[in-house]
Amino acid sequence: MVLGEAAPRGSAEGAAAGRKQRAAARRKVGRGRGRAWVGPRCNLGNEDACGAFQAFSLFVKAKEVPAASRCPGGGEGVRWRCCRQAFEELPGIHRHVALHHSGDVGRQAGLGAAPADTAGGTARPSGRSCGSPEISWALPDTSHVSHDDLTSQVGDVLLYYCYCEVRDPEKLCAWQKALCQHLHLTGKVRVASEGINGTVGGSKVATSLYIKVMLSQPLFKTTLCQEDFKSSAGGAHCFPDLRVGVFKEIVPMGIDPKIVSYKETGIHLSPQEFHREVEQYLSQATQGQSDTILLDCRNFYESKIGHFQGCLAPDIRKFSYFPSYVDENLELFKDKRVLMYCTGGIRCERGSAYLRSKAVCREVYQLKGGIHKYLEEFPDGFYRGKLFVFDDRYAICSNEDIISACRYCGVLWDQYKLCSSQHCRQLVLTCPGCCNKGLTACCPVCQEKELKVTSRASGQILKEECECTRRRPRVPIEHVSPRMLDTGKY
Repeated sequence: MVLGEAAPRGSAEGAAAGRKQRAAARRKVGRGRGRAWVGPRCNLGNEDACGAFQAFSLFVKAKEVPAASRCPGGGEGVRWRCCRQAFEELPGIHRHVALHHSGDVGRQAGLGAAPADTAGGTARPSGRSCGSPEISWALPDTSHVSHDDLTSQVGDVLLYYCYCEVRDPEKLCAWQKALCQHLHLTGKVRVASEGINGTVGGSKVATSLYIKVMLSQPLFKTTLCQEDFKSSAGGAHCFPDLRVGVFKEIVPMGIDPKIVSYKETGIHLSPQEFHREVEQYLSQATQGQSDTILLDCRNFYESKIGHFQGCLAPDIRKFSYFPSYVDENLELFKDKRVLMYCTGGIRCERGSAYLRSKAVCREVYQLKGGIHKYLEEFPDGFYRGKLFVFDDRYAICSNEDIISACRYCGVLWDQYKLCSSQHCRQLVLTCPGCCNKGLTACCPVCQEKELKVTSRASGQILKEECECTRRRPRVPIEHVSPRMLDTGKY
């Protein structure tokens, strides 16, 4: 059509029909419970934006599963499946598609092409994409909050993580540090090009403002939601200081994120689905028919004071040993269904991806939100004992069970203390009675060294030589019989 001529009636009707289709697509995208992601958030013209909306809607529609389909635990709520994950609600599949399939949606919408401008005959720039949003430097207004409320010792500890593309980790790190200082928060925040992982403590007002600002940050707007924050009673006093830094990984597994990516993770199960899976696993195990391994991918001192019934808990000291543990025990996982869990879910993201990369398991599932979210819904479920946390509290509880014992006398005890020897940083379970006898070290070697150090006027600190560390294999090789696998007793 030449600029200035009247449009033929047929083309006008076609345009009207197109507008109706695009409006219907936008309404479809907006349906569902909760807040839905409504399409690419970038500077596009009207035609491009409508095309993007429609492409996004069609992509999500293609991931729907038949009504007769069932989730792994026997539930009936799964409505979409994508990348080996199950989604029950629209916001979940929207965040997933926005995070992992923006390129696919863009190509489907034709946003990478460079069509001619019908008005002027010029070509628009090609290759435009939404990409990673810019980081906002915004800090919350605290002028309406008193200093006492902002710094109150009665507060919460937040645990969260978010995998997303971060183009400028240093900038995000600087903003995080400024935000935490502004709100008088303490804790630890790890930033990397693959996302952010944090645990922070502060007053109830401060932690509430922190969540609000994080959810409004453009970088996290389509990937982070309210339920991603796990909260427990605590405060700024739970951490000695604030540490914010840039790292290669947001959880230290020791494997390049480009080699083993969080995008290749196992199938996420909600706490309800995971509960049903564990129930079924324990029932089958008692009959000697289980083909499942319930895997605790935390460190030995965490699982010692609390774990799921019938789990396999590796005797490893650091998560960076987990890949070697898998490599040394591949036969154990061969043709098995693996149910993985950790504290908040982040270690399972990379751990399940690594296990899947070995192509020996029949299937790999992981507990979404970790033990933290599970205990919110099932405080008296299949998890027994305390939940270890990486702050000065050491543990939080949801039930009264004590499953560990004092290192010295064997009485039931699950409250950790640091080894009293200055050269050692191991945690020790020693009851009040044994503490009163001076038994406060993690092993006889440390106990003897502690006596030597305290008797020296110079206060010289000896080099670490801990019996606990020296005697524990770095990577244990499991000697699990078929009978043990069948009964779920490891």
